Amino acid sequence: MDFTALALTFGAIFVVELPDKTFLATLVLATKYRPFLVWLGVGAAFAVQTTVAVLLGHAASFLPEKLVGTVALVMFLAGAVILIREGRNHQQSSGEEYVEGAKDVTGWRAVLASFLVLFAAEWGDLSQLLTISLVARYEAPVAVFIGALSALLVVSGLAVLAGRTLLRFVALHVLHYIGAGVCLLLAALTLVELVR
Repeated sequence: MDFTALALTFGAIFVVELPDKTFLATLVLATKYRPFLVWLGVGAAFAVQTTVAVLLGHAASFLPEKLVGTVALVMFLAGAVILIREGRNHQQSSGEEYVEGAKDVTGWRAVLASFLVLFAAEWGDLSQLLTISLVARYEAPVAVFIGALSALLVVSGLAVLAGRTLLRFVALHVLHYIGAGVCLLLAALTLVELVR
């Protein structure tokens, strides 16, 4: 087990997802349904999404190392740019647009509704792209899977338990800038590796 890849993945995904639509949509879902059921549903969606990302990243690891490194560098830089732009715009969406069709459900139907909302919202998300890049870069699919899924579960747990309180103390744009900083750090590390 590559604990460096696991820890780096957890930190990167955690910081990138905290200001993301994932956090906001989970927070809104938790105001509509029982929080634990929401967490189960979004957790299942994350497990599927992370599995797909890890498989794609593992397949990419068979490509030439310079190509994989260059693509990872571009993706990390693109992630930083996206997060900086979102931070500048202070996009403080309520998350309601992600949960519009999900009303008046209970029990396992709430789990399914939460799963479907997050499953649809996460395709092509920055965390999924970072997961693909990290698997390809570190060639440690199990460690990256555990790190990414753990970060997503912790972020969604925070959204369910303390989302509104957290947003009162930490401005969303600050979280965007921190996420951009993490992406820039990953880009710098990748560039150093490419130059060697």
